[in-house]
Order: sequence, then structure tokens, then C-alpha cells
Amino acid sequence: MGEYVIKLPDVGEGVAEAELVEWQVKVGDLVREDAVLAAVMTDKATVEIPSPVDGEIVWLGAEIGDTVAIGSPIVRLKVAGEGNVKAGAEPGGEAGAKITDRTTPTPSPAGASHGSRPSFGPPQVGGERASAPQAEAKPAPPLPERASVRESEPVTESPSRLWGGAGGTAVDGGTAPLAAPRPESEKPLASPAVRLRAKEAGVDLRQIRGSGPAGRILHEDVDAFLARGPQLAKVSGLARNEAVEDIKIIGLRRKIAEKMALAKSRIPHITYVEEIDVTALEELRAALNKEKRSGAERPKLTLLPFLMRAMVKAIADQPNINALFDDEAGIVHQHGGVHIGIAAQTPSGLVVPVVKHAEARDIWDCAAEVFRLAEAARSGTAARDELSGSTITITSLGAMGGVATTPVINHPEVAILGVNKMMMRPVWDGTQFMPRKMMNLSSSFDHRVIDGWDAAVFIQRIKTLLETPALIFVD
Repeated sequence: MGEYVIKLPDVGEGVAEAELVEWQVKVGDLVREDAVLAAVMTDKATVEIPSPVDGEIVWLGAEIGDTVAIGSPIVRLKVAGEGNVKAGAEPGGEAGAKITDRTTPTPSPAGASHGSRPSFGPPQVGGERASAPQAEAKPAPPLPERASVRESEPVTESPSRLWGGAGGTAVDGGTAPLAAPRPESEKPLASPAVRLRAKEAGVDLRQIRGSGPAGRILHEDVDAFLARGPQLAKVSGLARNEAVEDIKIIGLRRKIAEKMALAKSRIPHITYVEEIDVTALEELRAALNKEKRSGAERPKLTLLPFLMRAMVKAIADQPNINALFDDEAGIVHQHGGVHIGIAAQTPSGLVVPVVKHAEARDIWDCAAEVFRLAEAARSGTAARDELSGSTITITSLGAMGGVATTPVINHPEVAILGVNKMMMRPVWDGTQFMPRKMMNLSSSFDHRVIDGWDAAVFIQRIKTLLETPALIFVD
């Protein structure tokens, strides 16, 4: 028997490190060659790490959310052959490794909770894990004497002070904690007079902790409860939830957080909202979708391909909108090719697949590429180059788009167009109100390199093209 160490391989793209986003195994698992052990993320591409050998997992070298250097040991297996390291050798001795001792298995990947973090420890020879020394148990501190109530002794403390013993010591002049609600089947101990008084005051006795013998509720207890205010006195069985869940931000969610923080901290946004009448566009779209051509299978047209073609035409007049701003070098890279990012929501979070060279695509080609990229993004099969390289972005929430939004620019781009929801509204045509399909475009621009006037001219040109959609097809 031997031991085999698997190091984080070079996942390409010239990266020096990757974030561990998922474990598919835990200590003690038997794995076959080519079985997926883990998944790591670089930028927005996720790469699976397979096992090159059969064996038993005896050590895992990172936790979910850790950033691991390329070449660092991440898994140690017990194998039938010689292996590639000395049995019992410290994994942390490998150059460049990021190692933390672990003594308990990592959580399973599906539904794993990251609220508690296991400790690490390298395995002993034979695959047994070393146990960490247990901290010496300390006796719990005694309850304060003032919180102790004996049936044989009269109660001399006020109820608010007595309550401190069970739910934490009450500070003089402070507010005593609410009692945990009793079960429906448990009847509070109280005299008929106390019950009548509580009923008249609208107080649920199950919410009051009694200070009398055996927890009996006294008039003083009701007084103290009412003194804390009517909002607590009439909760009628409702209880506070003080739970706090700690959720570590990892993987794609962390990448999104970093990208948004970068954009909002470095780009002074100017947002321009315009109303567009898309009635004629919707009629044209419906007619084109009904048209059937023999031998030609065309994708279903949505609003996006028309907007993409309108953007291409507007950019031809204002090429400064289709650019990337390197604010550290002070250079604007103005692109001839129009590479439109389409912000898409996936089960993993927000990604931006990119339709490359929209200027060279017609309406149907744009529609087909948007559909293909959206499917790849949702299934997690999109390649890295399909999720990068955009020069301008569209963001749309469809029917959830709201009346107006303030889109965040996809740094280092200088513009983003936000599509809001379409609504039928009455519009005055000069003689009468007519039902029209209306939609807002909410667009943001980098005010360091795009003036408000230029932003307005760009959106007004798109408005003209969408309201008179025949112009989109005129070269």
C-alpha cells in the first residue's frame, strides 16, 4: 500500500491560483480513476478536478471557498501500489502548498452547510486520522443567587430581576427577556384572578415567565410584562426569532461581488431613462415569427435581436460608446467590432455570455447566437472565451424588468443598456388616447469618458430605430 498526492493542476488561462468551490468527495471515500474530486473556479470558468488513480481519500487540503495556488496538494489517497510520496509524509512540506490541518471530513457537496468549519490534520500511517487534543472542559458558571427561587422562601426580588437567571442576567433598569412560548398543551400556572386580568389586557400567559413557586405567574409578572409596552404584550403566541445564519460568499457569487464593487467604486455612473413605443416593433416581430421559409429553420425572434441591431447602427454614428476604458493607463480602447454581452441569470448566479461581432450578424443570426449562449450559460457549459470580451452590455429582466432601473456598468466597458418591462398604456396621439405597447430603456454610462449629451443622442437614435423598425433593415 502507498500514498498518492494530487496537486491542483494548471487549469490554463495563465492563472496562478483558483478558488475551491465544491468537494465531490470526503475523507474515507473510495474513488475510481477519472472520478471527479472537486471543482475550482478561475474568473467565471469552473473546472472539475478528476482523480488520476483508484484509491481511498485520507486527506483533503482545502475548504470550500479557499484560494489554492497552482501546484498545491489538495487530495491525498491511499492506493494499492507505491504511490508518489512517502507514506505519512507531511503534505504541507510540498512547495507552495496551502495546507490547513483537518481531522474531520469535509461536508458533502450537495446541500453542505458552511456554518461550522472542520479542523484539519494530516493522516497517520495506515489512513487513520490524528485526533486533535480536546480543550479541557470548564464547569458552567453558577446562576446568580438572585435568580434562584425556592418554594420554602418568600419571593423578595421583583419579577424583572428574577427573570435574569433563565434568559441572561437582567441589567437594573433594563428590559427582561421574553419567555420562550410554552407548548399549546402546557397550561400556564396562574390564579383565576391573574388569568382574568391577562385576558382583559390581551396578554397571552404563555409568553410570561412566572416568578412564583413552580413557575406560577403572579400579578407582578403581568405588571412587568405590560410595562414593556403593548407591542410585546399582545403578541398572542408569536415569538422572536433571534437566529443568525453565517453564509460564506464563495465561487461565482464572490466573483460577482468583486466585479460590482470594482465598477461602483471606480466608475461615476450617469443613468438615462427613455420611454419607447414598441407597438410597431411587436407587430413586426410577430409577423416575422409567423413567416415560414422552406428549407430554412429560423429561431424565434425576441426583442433582444432588434435591440442589438439598433445598437450596432447607433454605434456606427457614435463609436466612442463601444469602448473599454483603462483608467489606470488613461487610455480608451475604441473597438470596431461590436461584442455585446447579454447579462443572464443562471442557477449559479449572474453571467454575461458575449455575442461576438454583432455588426456582422443579421436579426436571425443574433437570435440564434443569443439562444445558444443562454443555454450554455444556464447549463454551465459555456467556454471562458464565450463569457468574456464584451465591449458593451445589455441587461434585461424580462417581465420582471420594472419601470426603471440603474444598471451597473460591466467594468471596463463604458455603457450598459437596461431593458425594462413592456406595458400596454394609453397614449395621447393629438386627438384621442390610443392603447400602445410602451417600454423604458434605462441605460448607464461612464461619465468620465461619456458626456450626458452623447448618452442622450445615442439612446434617442436607438429609440428612433425601435419605434420605426423598418429602419433597422436599411443599410
